[in-house]
Amino acid sequence: MPTPVTPEEVGLSSTGLEDLRTVAQSYVDQEKLAGLITLIARQGKVAHFECYGMRDAEANKPMQSDTIFRIYSMTKPITCAAFLMLLEEGRVRLDDPVSKFIPEFKQMRVLVGNSDKGTELVDLEREMTIWHLLTHTAGLAYGVDAENSPVEDMYRAVGMWDSTWQLQLSLQDMVQDIAKLPLAHQPSRDWRYSVAHDVIAYLVSVISDMPFDTFLEEKIFRPLGMDDTGFFVPEGKWDRFGALYSAPEEDGFRLLDAPATSPLLRPDKHPAGGTGLVSTVADYLRFAQMLLNEGEWEGVRLLSRESVQMMTTNQLPEALIPIHFENPWPGMGYGFGLGVVVDAAQAEMLWSNGTFQWLGIGGTTFWVDPQKELIGLIMAQTLSYFDQFTLRNLAYQAIVE
Repeated sequence: MPTPVTPEEVGLSSTGLEDLRTVAQSYVDQEKLAGLITLIARQGKVAHFECYGMRDAEANKPMQSDTIFRIYSMTKPITCAAFLMLLEEGRVRLDDPVSKFIPEFKQMRVLVGNSDKGTELVDLEREMTIWHLLTHTAGLAYGVDAENSPVEDMYRAVGMWDSTWQLQLSLQDMVQDIAKLPLAHQPSRDWRYSVAHDVIAYLVSVISDMPFDTFLEEKIFRPLGMDDTGFFVPEGKWDRFGALYSAPEEDGFRLLDAPATSPLLRPDKHPAGGTGLVSTVADYLRFAQMLLNEGEWEGVRLLSRESVQMMTTNQLPEALIPIHFENPWPGMGYGFGLGVVVDAAQAEMLWSNGTFQWLGIGGTTFWVDPQKELIGLIMAQTLSYFDQFTLRNLAYQAIVE
């Protein structure tokens, strides 16, 4: 963790960050969240790091700075960074067809609708490439689409995930199951959030001839000093693991995953490239700062500047912007594993063009604003929406120079 400084030392207002703290505390006081952590860093220095509420209400454990969180989709940027290491080594190209490494993907077809005679499938107009996977334009699905499309229904039927979104299959079995399902659209035709980064994780293991979790440990976590990040919580750290809750109900929060019995305590848990990691605020700050430093951390270079620029720059054509889940994200494009602000005026946020960010379904989010040299992290543990955007805007309102 970088040495803490006063906000004023890095051009921030103590009063402004106190406003952020007050609002974050209100989420706990109003029982919107059991607990959370907020961190703001600027110019490589931490100006704000606060804990609120409980990390395990049932055990009466307060939120602490070393709490271990399920970061869910904040796994995706790490997976993409790992893949770019193989790209730099010349072991793979962005325009390589996925079928070069997974032959079954060559036979995939596209669902174009339902007819009176049954499901209508058509051939691929072009092969799915690595670039399509990295940018979520491959046509794969997730099984969580609120629109209940036929392809999403098919993904749900496979049973890849448990009730707390932990992968129930090996990456190899998952990829083999996906290959039997149709695509939701032709590659390049649309942006659809999907299991594409889990396929990327499988490719990392195939191309490197190394288990995916081992690759991340040796190539990213160990060099960055991310000692509390991995696909399970080791026994010596169980007491630091946070509880996962539902949205608030009439009688309070409903416990969804207790730290003492979580599947994330098992070393044999299946690694996943899109959702699988646990981490801490301090660990993820190291990864975010490495990206802000264009691939370097404390004298160690993990990625080239060119790789980081590709990863953190919008890769989508204008026709596919903004990206969307249930609703569009105005002004937001997509790089590799990261949303990228392409039009801050439309984004309805105070961040700058070029800001990159992502979030996890369990209440975690981070953003990096290269123009402002600003990093923000918010971590909670709830499978429900809470207003992270107000906290982000308050961080920007605290900038005074």
